[in-house]
Amino acid sequence: MEYQALQDEIKKAMKARDNARRDILRQVHTECKAIEVNERREVTEADVDAMLKRVIKQTNETLDGSIKAGNNPERTELLTQQVAILEEYLPKQVSGDELLALIDATLAETGATTKRDMGRVMGALTKATGGNFDKAAAAAELGKRLS
Repeated sequence: MEYQALQDEIKKAMKARDNARRDILRQVHTECKAIEVNERREVTEADVDAMLKRVIKQTNETLDGSIKAGNNPERTELLTQQVAILEEYLPKQVSGDELLALIDATLAETGATTKRDMGRVMGALTKATGGNFDKAAAAAELGKRLS
């Protein structure tokens, strides 16, 4: 997602009075703004995607704590909604048959045969997909295939 598109989405949420969407997108915007100020450079699409992933991770951790505490169902519902909102803006995740085909191609390309090569294969998968793949499923599949 581009930085300008993020700002436009915040404006749309404000006009629609969608407070949950507005608040979580503002949180991502604040993280991106920190890059702009601290590193004195333009925010790239990769930066916005990285911030989306980071905020999703933080929100999921807060959600887990809220679920374990179990004393505020409204907050738990809001956090669940915010995670779903953020996931809408992430690039499509590679999974299923597409992931298996990519794993096959990467194994052939790298010539990996042992579990020692797993890190190299995961790195190649990350590079090929920009990190947008189901890492747990890929690791499990590689564990089965590599001896």
